[in-house]
Amino acid sequence: MCSYVTQQNATDLLREHAIGMLTAGMSTRAVAKELNVHFSTISRFREFVPHVVVGVTVWYGQLNHTVLCIIVQNHLCRWDCASDVKQPFCATGMNAAVRATVRMGIYTGAKVYFVHEGYQGLVDGGDNIKLATWESVSMMLHLGGTVIGSARCMDFKEKWGRLKAACNLVKLGITNLCVIGGDGSLTGANQFRSEWSELLADLTKGGKISAEEAKRSSHLNIVGMVGSIDNDFCGTDMTIGTDSALHRIIEVVDAITTTAQSHQRTFILEVMGRHCGYLALVTALACGADWVFIPEMPPEENWEEHLCKRLIAQRERGSRLNVIILAEGAQDRNQKPITCDQVKNLVSKKLGFDTRSTILGHVQRGGTPSAFDRILGSRMGVDAVMALLEATPETPACVVSLSGNMAVRLPLMECVQVVSYTPMPHQTVLFPLLLLIKSFQNNWDTYKMLAHVTPPKMKSNINIAIINVGAPCAGMNAAVRAAVRVGIIQGHQMLAVHDGFDGLANGQIEPIIWAQVGGWTGKGGSNLGTKRHLPGRNIEQISLNITKFNIHSLIIIGGFEAYLGGLELVTAREMYEELCIPMVVIPATVSNNVPGSDFSIGADTALNTITMTCDRIKQSAAGTKRRVFIIETMGGYCGYLATMAALSSGADDAYIYEEPFHIRDLELNVEHLIEKMKTSVKRGLILRNSNANENYTTQFLYNLYSEEGKGTFDCRMNVLGHMQQGGTPTPFDRNFGTKMGSKSVLWLTDKLKECYRHGRIFANMPDSACVLGMKKRSLVFQPLASLKDDTDFEHRIPKTEWWLKLRPILKILAKYDTVEMDTSEVAAMEHVIKKTGLVKGGKM
Repeated sequence: MCSYVTQQNATDLLREHAIGMLTAGMSTRAVAKELNVHFSTISRFREFVPHVVVGVTVWYGQLNHTVLCIIVQNHLCRWDCASDVKQPFCATGMNAAVRATVRMGIYTGAKVYFVHEGYQGLVDGGDNIKLATWESVSMMLHLGGTVIGSARCMDFKEKWGRLKAACNLVKLGITNLCVIGGDGSLTGANQFRSEWSELLADLTKGGKISAEEAKRSSHLNIVGMVGSIDNDFCGTDMTIGTDSALHRIIEVVDAITTTAQSHQRTFILEVMGRHCGYLALVTALACGADWVFIPEMPPEENWEEHLCKRLIAQRERGSRLNVIILAEGAQDRNQKPITCDQVKNLVSKKLGFDTRSTILGHVQRGGTPSAFDRILGSRMGVDAVMALLEATPETPACVVSLSGNMAVRLPLMECVQVVSYTPMPHQTVLFPLLLLIKSFQNNWDTYKMLAHVTPPKMKSNINIAIINVGAPCAGMNAAVRAAVRVGIIQGHQMLAVHDGFDGLANGQIEPIIWAQVGGWTGKGGSNLGTKRHLPGRNIEQISLNITKFNIHSLIIIGGFEAYLGGLELVTAREMYEELCIPMVVIPATVSNNVPGSDFSIGADTALNTITMTCDRIKQSAAGTKRRVFIIETMGGYCGYLATMAALSSGADDAYIYEEPFHIRDLELNVEHLIEKMKTSVKRGLILRNSNANENYTTQFLYNLYSEEGKGTFDCRMNVLGHMQQGGTPTPFDRNFGTKMGSKSVLWLTDKLKECYRHGRIFANMPDSACVLGMKKRSLVFQPLASLKDDTDFEHRIPKTEWWLKLRPILKILAKYDTVEMDTSEVAAMEHVIKKTGLVKGGKM
């Protein structure tokens, strides 16, 4: 953590010492280490060093590299491929990465250039390579595609084309290249870097550049960010654009489902995914599709008959529609394509169902980026600049990736080698990729369980009750649906408890069957009903009803009330033996404040609702000019929604309880906005968490900003309220809820076997009552009792919250002068091939 004090005198003293050391010839990193500050702080003092015109200094021996540029190359042929280049494509969310790279680069003191039209612009040079400014990336977070353009490029595949590109870079002093694209584009960038010295020698020999220019540009650094809606790149959980594409697909699926149900139709929807079926698979999970075709998992022989039986079985269970999802690259085990028309003709002719097919096409690539893609692009952009600043000549070209909630760096060519791995004849195209992405395998296993397994005829005589507690949120119904169906598949009887713990005390309990939960994945709120009351006041009646209805285990879906309710039930086990049953709490709340989980069901939907509202508000502010909006979000004392919404909407600040603020901080923010109004960006957006401060209320902030901004800007206030809890669930919340519901029942099934003693179930150990949460990239069960030490019960939040480390990014991208940034967890370079066991020759 940066340790210097931010007062003016301390800053002046720091600047004086830093300039003296830099003038004496010390490197930026050496000065930063000596003064115990971050190197980005020292970089900004370079402009005051006599006779040195440097933007940002990176230590490579004695060489100073001053400039970086951004290039979006959304399609380039495989580097070793001689076929024609296909049409370029784009992924929604790339503009967030461009914006973050530009602003982080400028913040550290670098000159940043745009390269328009991809590699073609790099080859052509001239006006295609333009200096970027802070204001030039304003109002682009909400835009799809890429504002700097992308184009097909054959010239860059040729040596003469790369010579021209190298010459253009050298003339501008550009020695750092940030490439946003797919594996082909990143491979091309790595090839460019590997032959850089050879290109410089040829240019010097031909008289295109001088020896001095060649010396100043002796090394080229490359960092990549993956933009692809297919999520088909190894080493990252999600690529930029995937989540937004899922949003477009689910919007269409929801619209089609209503008409299909009305007319009792079967719909076949083809989504993109020529070699990777991620979009198709997650869509199938999110909408509860009856069948899915993906390239990685060709259907078994005689699949036509199995498909027809599956559709008939669904109709017999009471379903009025059938949905089949098909990836464009779907094929059978003989590698013959499976098409929409083929499936449509099969269903309509063999079953006589009224069948329609829809090919979504390029609608999946467009539209407004989701909140997730904006935050992902922003995080990757910031880390890409950090990677360039920390690179040395020995550092391999890297890709900035996402692992759980952590940014990681992976060797570019290792990732490409795995994706490019040639399969054996009996394997499908991207077999290694399937093994690398655990989430893909988990999604496939969950889908098979929910859609392809026939419930057993033998019953287990186990009753599992499901209850919703606390405020409703989108995604609760998806978790209930998955839990009910997996429980039925396991042979259990599933019981629905209505209206929370009150319903459990009042006996509002009834069996719930397979058909009842059909279509629940796309429904917001809580179909079971929910209340905030805790069980403590009715604990005796609850214990009696557990016996009366013969409940053997309990699934509690909800927010902090669900967590507290679970703790109360566990504590009451000492007095009520009936409560000695296995229990699991599934976090579901827009506040994302349940201990034991990085994410909660419902938070993503609320975040997208806030983000889209902020987009509209910013549009209004841009039209009226000189206007600042104060927005209040939900979350109680947890600042997750306010912080993440500020990042995704490009806000100037977010006030939260976890980061105390005082009157001087408010004064600085007002001064910041007054200075901002002098630029071409004449608008402001401030978010405030509902319980950020009991005295500095939203009304107080509105009054303060209105008074202090008189003559410079006017102010408006919006309290978003309960609109954040409603709406249809996002693809993430549907998928997340489905996996959480499924995993909870499987865990309870195993736990019930452990706890079966002397002809009855008795569970009194701490690990028999757990929170099921996502930690980094895994779903884990943690005993309720073990989470007490990490809980701030007074303010209803966990004591450790991972997202707080993202707040400096918010400040940097909003152009605050001095930001303390925690660099204790620098994203280290990890290896892919060692993890996966891939070796030369393609053997596993």
